[in-house]
Amino acid sequence: MAPVGLSLAAALVLAAASLCAEAVWLDLPQAGTKCVSEEIQANVVVLADYSLMYESHPSSHPTLAVKVTSPYGNTLHENGNATVGQFAFTTTEAGNFLACFWIDSAEKGSGISVNLDWKTGIATKDWDAIAKKDKIEGVELELRKLEVAVESIHQNMIYLKAREAEMRAVSEKTNGRVAWFSIFSLGVCIVVSVLQLWHLQGYFRKKKLI
Repeated sequence: MAPVGLSLAAALVLAAASLCAEAVWLDLPQAGTKCVSEEIQANVVVLADYSLMYESHPSSHPTLAVKVTSPYGNTLHENGNATVGQFAFTTTEAGNFLACFWIDSAEKGSGISVNLDWKTGIATKDWDAIAKKDKIEGVELELRKLEVAVESIHQNMIYLKAREAEMRAVSEKTNGRVAWFSIFSLGVCIVVSVLQLWHLQGYFRKKKLI
């Protein structure tokens, strides 16, 4: 009974974690960009809100620019001269999605930060709207959340398993190439040694040293 309870507790912890959103603070440099990335699988909804914070500059009004790109370099969102904004998209490819921020106004300085609220997957769902639409509440609503969370965890495990198999295949292919290269290098060394020995023997015979 103990292992079953432990597995159930672990599943609930994972489900609760998958329902959370990721909020981060980024301190922007006076020059250059500050980026944040997240590895996301395909067919996942991404929703993010960002806002510029500058408590140490009450009299100035700096603005920022943002650019979000896919793993293959496609621009998913681009905005400039902004203090707040939002981007949303559904991933069509798996990999690292990158969001970069920088100050694009003439007013720059230290103490300028960006608050980024990054949500993916089931964290983007509006559960209040779902509860009103389906007329569910209380325990039934929580069970619906856990059901969706468990399904998300299952899909993530399938994705991680596929990535692991892909990385294992690449590793085995690389190891095979290294082994063949080592054999080839050893063969070249043996051939060169034999040729050097044959040349020295011919030289010594020509000089009548042997």
